Amino acid sequence: MKLLRLAIGLVLLLTIALTILSYPQLPDTIVSHWNAAGEADGYLPKFWGLVIVPLVMVGCTVLFAVLPRIDPLRKNYDQFRNYYEGFILLFALYLFIIQLQIIVWSLGIRVSPNLTLPPLFGILFIYIGFFMEHVEPNWFVGIRTPWTLSSESVWRKTHQRGGLLFKLAGVISVIGVLTGRYAWLFILIPAIAVAVYTVVYSYFEFKREQNQDTGETISR
Repeated sequence: MKLLRLAIGLVLLLTIALTILSYPQLPDTIVSHWNAAGEADGYLPKFWGLVIVPLVMVGCTVLFAVLPRIDPLRKNYDQFRNYYEGFILLFALYLFIIQLQIIVWSLGIRVSPNLTLPPLFGILFIYIGFFMEHVEPNWFVGIRTPWTLSSESVWRKTHQRGGLLFKLAGVISVIGVLTGRYAWLFILIPAIAVAVYTVVYSYFEFKREQNQDTGETISR
């Protein structure tokens, strides 16, 4: 766990160092957005274009560190702490590569986001899949629906099913690297499909559990 926290800190420092060192070399306006074809279609002044990602990274890292401390079910985090902090590390690495993409593109090296983003999201989704399979009930992390939060068994079933589907979504996202301008669809559609499916699945699992309990009560 200490090694994970050290790695997270190193990624933060590396991102900040890269930003500071590259700042003098970059033009006054840098890329901030790409269209589906991987072409730059949005720009920001250099200062704001470079500080957004580090600020998001620091802010999210602090938020992720605070959540277990304020969660009423904080004790449950101990059972999946390594996976939780592994996610923080992976998320920080994801943002680091985004920052690197911005800097490299602004320096004139045109690496298309259609080549970098699908694998990035794919790896992130696959890890989330493993994470979901280990996360215990809590108020901030995981697939939190009224039905998973009302039943531990529904929580576990939904997260097992969601974990498998997130892994599949990750594989589909990686395949998107082969599709050019349609790569974003291979990222977005699986993510939405998994989100919708797990919400619906948790509802029906909860109803099935209620009906089963009602039937057992009547039979007695």
